[in-house]
Amino acid sequence: MPVTKELKKEFAQKHGKSDKDSGSPEVQIALFTHRINHLTEHLQRLKKDKATQRSLLMLVSKRKHLLDYLKRTNLEKYRALLKTLDIRK
Repeated sequence: MPVTKELKKEFAQKHGKSDKDSGSPEVQIALFTHRINHLTEHLQRLKKDKATQRSLLMLVSKRKHLLDYLKRTNLEKYRALLKTLDIRK
């Protein structure tokens, strides 16, 4: 499932400051998590898709960097986001 405007708006309402806040780290992490889950399901069906596997690793790395930034700047939001998105760290 690709990321649509409606999906971005939904994540912005849930994790951001307003429904147009798609740039905050919390919203970006939520969007990355959604895309990571989608690509993981895809790779379970098509194990030899190396291009998708590479893009999945890049997304995981981007999310890790954003999570590290959020942990440094706002520890409470970091912990709350890990609980709501069910991310193990």
